[in-house]
Amino acid sequence: MDLGIVIVSYNTRSLMADCLESVYRSLEAWGRDAHVWVVDNASSDDSAEMMRERFPQATLIASPDNLGFARANNLAMAEMAGLDVPPRHVLLLNPDTLVDPEAIPSMVSFLDENPRVGIAGAQLRYGDGSFQHGDFHFPTLWMVFFDFWTINHRLINSRLNGRYPRRWYQAGAPFPIDHPLGAALMIRWETLQEVGPLDTDYFMYCEEIDWCMRVKSAGWDIYCVPQAMVTHLAGQSTRQFREEMFIALWRSRYRLYEKHYSQLYQRAARLIVRLGLARKVKRIRQELQQGEIDQDTAQRQLDAYQHVMEM
Repeated sequence: MDLGIVIVSYNTRSLMADCLESVYRSLEAWGRDAHVWVVDNASSDDSAEMMRERFPQATLIASPDNLGFARANNLAMAEMAGLDVPPRHVLLLNPDTLVDPEAIPSMVSFLDENPRVGIAGAQLRYGDGSFQHGDFHFPTLWMVFFDFWTINHRLINSRLNGRYPRRWYQAGAPFPIDHPLGAALMIRWETLQEVGPLDTDYFMYCEEIDWCMRVKSAGWDIYCVPQAMVTHLAGQSTRQFREEMFIALWRSRYRLYEKHYSQLYQRAARLIVRLGLARKVKRIRQELQQGEIDQDTAQRQLDAYQHVMEM
């Protein structure tokens, strides 16, 4: 098998259907040996039923529990490992993505032609076709700072904040990166076998960063392949504040810092986070006094901020 594809679903029924339609169109045009695994994390929107009816050619793993991103992907990759001949590469794909016809072939070809590249990432764009940063430097204290203080949009989109220049993508040639987003990440099976699966101590967020750090530590290269265009719909519209996800994000980041960074870095990062959250708390209280936010919403946000400050 040339490629195994894993998509983890949690209440994304319509997005999943569109994603799979784009995947199978690409695979049909490509004509190579590939198979799709979908892990449904106990969705309540009939995602599993839709999968059985519309995409019987895929392998559905319907979990009775929400396993999180890492455990769900690992479950599918463990099934691949049990095959007589595992796939040469594995693509992790978000359900809120649409792959261009040439995206999958471009990533596979690049890995085939560059045997020391362990992971390839795609070029992402938003639903309206606009550019989306999908590849990043490993976290730095500057990046933690910019989570709370937006000084200038040019700095936010600069290398100082972990971004790669847009002109590198526009040039069209693959370029080395620290890590791509897990929304569209292809790993060589040989690399996976060497570094192991995703770390399940991350329930959500930072799993792919940790994975890429381990891949680079093992001596493999990581590249972005700009020819592999993938539409990533997440973030296209403004979302409401989600307390659980905010807490999960910082829990995962602190896990990443503890695993890969010095004690000095960890102390500095926590200080920046506490100062930034204190600033957010002050602003929320001002908005509450001025009637710009209701009491319940303000309290949920304040509770989430307090939870992270006490981590």
